[in-house]
Amino acid sequence: MLVLALDTATPASTAALVEVTADGLFGVAENRTVDPRAHGEKLAPGIAAVLAEAGVRPRDLTAIVAGLGPGPFTGLRVGLATAASMGQALGIPTYGVCSLDALGRAAGPGRVLIATDARRREVYFGTYVDGVRENGPDVAKPADVTINVDKAAGEGALKYDFGVPVEEHLLYPPGAALVALAADRIRAKAPGEILTPLYLRRPDAVEPAARKSVLT
Repeated sequence: MLVLALDTATPASTAALVEVTADGLFGVAENRTVDPRAHGEKLAPGIAAVLAEAGVRPRDLTAIVAGLGPGPFTGLRVGLATAASMGQALGIPTYGVCSLDALGRAAGPGRVLIATDARRREVYFGTYVDGVRENGPDVAKPADVTINVDKAAGEGALKYDFGVPVEEHLLYPPGAALVALAADRIRAKAPGEILTPLYLRRPDAVEPAARKSVLT
């Protein structure tokens, strides 16, 4: 089963193809472009690139897995809207997973802090033990994050000093880890899910206040 993974919860736009078999996962292709303000421009070409690299067409896909965040509102909705529209157009199921969980799974054994940049000098974070989430996801100032971990991963952990070693090769959610978190649902051919984003705070844009009368 050929699965497309998408994530735009971080500054990276990630598209990956992963083959899911009865007893394992095999990465086929992955494309990642890091630009926090260009998810809308970068994701579609990334999808086209991984499909072309693998020599497959959209109708060859079995399912789509999307990172649900947490992440900034504008970027996150690009990936989820793309996944939902592709799933509907192709008639295939879509599954959502926490983007931090993908980083936590990829970080492997031990106690790990996963932190991604939430802007406003804050991070989205969670703690993981042997790849399984223990706490979070949450959002806070780096100085307010109290941790007892062996290492950290995620671009937020590289940007801010948490006093532990950082897995610098693991800054953004890997496509294979996203699919691994949904593998049981994919193999079971579970019904597709509504992709509900993990917004941990209100978007920066707010509805303007009512206009004030200038008449006296």
